Amino acid sequence: MLGMALAALDSTIIATAIPQIVGDLGGFAVFSWLFSGYLLAVTVTLPVYGKLSDTYGRKPILVTGIALFLLGSLACAGAWNMASLIAFRVLQGLGGGALQGTVQTIAADLYPMKERPKIQARLSSVWAASSVAGPGLGGLLAAYGDWRWIFLVNLPVGALALWLIVRHFHDSERARTAAGQRPRVDWPGALAIFACGGLLLTALVQGGTAWPWLSAPSLLLLAGSALCAAGTVVIERRAAEPIIPGWVWRRRTISAVNLALGALGLLMVAPTTFLPTYAQTVLGLGPIPAGFVLSVMTVSWPISAAFSSRVYTRTGIRNCALLGMAATGLILLAFPLLPYRGAAWQPALLMLALGAALGLFQLPLIIGVQSSVGYAERGTATASILFCRQVGQSIGAALFGAIANATLNDRLAHAPSAIRTGLPHDLDAVSHALEHAGALTARTADYLRRAVDTTVHHVYLGAAAAAALALLAVLLLAPHRFPVHADARTGTSPTDAATPAAPAAPNS
Repeated sequence: MLGMALAALDSTIIATAIPQIVGDLGGFAVFSWLFSGYLLAVTVTLPVYGKLSDTYGRKPILVTGIALFLLGSLACAGAWNMASLIAFRVLQGLGGGALQGTVQTIAADLYPMKERPKIQARLSSVWAASSVAGPGLGGLLAAYGDWRWIFLVNLPVGALALWLIVRHFHDSERARTAAGQRPRVDWPGALAIFACGGLLLTALVQGGTAWPWLSAPSLLLLAGSALCAAGTVVIERRAAEPIIPGWVWRRRTISAVNLALGALGLLMVAPTTFLPTYAQTVLGLGPIPAGFVLSVMTVSWPISAAFSSRVYTRTGIRNCALLGMAATGLILLAFPLLPYRGAAWQPALLMLALGAALGLFQLPLIIGVQSSVGYAERGTATASILFCRQVGQSIGAALFGAIANATLNDRLAHAPSAIRTGLPHDLDAVSHALEHAGALTARTADYLRRAVDTTVHHVYLGAAAAAALALLAVLLLAPHRFPVHADARTGTSPTDAATPAAPAAPNS
């Protein structure tokens, strides 16, 4: 949990310190790469670390991930300009990819199926606490200290986590290693996945922001990612130990959950990215109350996840996930029905319900996939789920950003002629203008708020469509009864898992 806290806190603590960082180092035009570079490194390394943990064991991968993360944190604290800070954030991301996937896999290794909801809910609570505490802690460190402490605070936490893992966590090598066979790693496949994911994520993150979607940079990046994807398929088919084995997509259980979690990443962009803007510009809330409207979702999510086992042990994993995603779709559809300039408790109540619904959806599916495979495949299976969710989130940011810009531009283009002159031209500019509403006429401010209200409503409708895709993926592709591997049912230790595994047995 300490290791998970490193990656979780790092994703939120830096946001509130951006003004201080830019004021010190400059580089306002490229500061978004502090987030994009980290996300890119985490995403493209997830499948690689998953395969490596199956090959060499969990402990060396987790120790390596923490060490890289701490090295990146120390380097970030000593950055001398924005380019160096972005490069060191990428180094942090290389460690963060190992942390996210390996911690989830170890939780499945150590606990039998009946106990996994409780421990996974505790891991989810780490993310919830980080989402609430991260922005405030980052703001305090930046305001009363120095922004470099945002990275230095990782060092004592990471050092303690590293010491505990080295001292108390005992892993074992895979069966083939124990049998005297030297493990082989598909390094050409790993490099191909790096290239494919890097080009695709760069196109998605920068397209429509740094350059137009139909410009030469976007088209070249997308074409390059398509070529790398084709090359990856060829390399992986010929590899003795592929990074992303074919069984990840041939098994209905894993492929269905991968698609469903990809759609989950897609829909999560709506509340996490656009709700704070809605709360501040439409409802007129300050940054702290606006953050609270979103944070209630991170409170109900782990609580719901902890109790999800009581649902899926009675109804089955598939039906529990269907219930959670059906409720998610209805909640997202209810958001556009909120009254214009309503009370803050109304979206907060919807977010509270959304977290509860997603707790019933995500955790049972992750447990279902982890329980359907043995120790030697669990790292790869877990990493594939997290990878698809991260890619879905990147696609969602690009897609919903395009929807938001198109809706807002249409509203601004059809503004009354009396107020059309001098109107801002994008969502960030509109938000900035409404922060200083005293410089606007009452009619102009009201029109801009209504434009943002309509924009966010359209984004939530798109999120509801993504929820429908997730629902269909589970309904049409997932098996009615998820298979359960023998060592997953009994909570076999990694040492025991090194022996030949018993065949999977069907279960709900």
